[in-house]
Amino acid sequence: MKGPHKLAANPCPCGRHGTMAGGCECRPSSISRYRARLSGPLMDRIDLRIAVEPVARSELVAGARGESTADVADRIRAARERAAHRFAGTPWQTNNEVPGHELRTRWTVAPGALVQAERDLENGLLTARGLDRVLRVAWTAADLAGRDRPTAEDVDWSLELRTGVRRGIPLAVSRT
Repeated sequence: MKGPHKLAANPCPCGRHGTMAGGCECRPSSISRYRARLSGPLMDRIDLRIAVEPVARSELVAGARGESTADVADRIRAARERAAHRFAGTPWQTNNEVPGHELRTRWTVAPGALVQAERDLENGLLTARGLDRVLRVAWTAADLAGRDRPTAEDVDWSLELRTGVRRGIPLAVSRT
């Protein structure tokens, strides 16, 4: 099945483990069992792993606004046009459609951009399939930022989204 797949899961049976609000009373063995229900091969197919905090009542009442939908749509449209231009003359239109081999050999990232990804491969934090998925996300990040190819920052950010390991990269909302 092609296209984006979505998966939502709590960090533990009660849903409060690791949140700033705290309050989790789950035993470590219970948390391990709960997380083991998601198999390795399934998790290897998940590109973005984002932990979200519950929204506070005060934030809901205040009605804080983020970027407008129109601004986000414009940025996405420009990124898709950048990718379509790159893939002109190929059977692909989006980064998600490009086979991993093509991403690794036909379109190259900036020099030194894969240092951390290679380290993660060696340490078992990343699989070969995972590297291809990281590259797809890094190309998307570069397209959104208006760059011709992914930088080390794009790859590191993609690795953080995939592995959940903090790498000192600013959150996506602050990227421009």
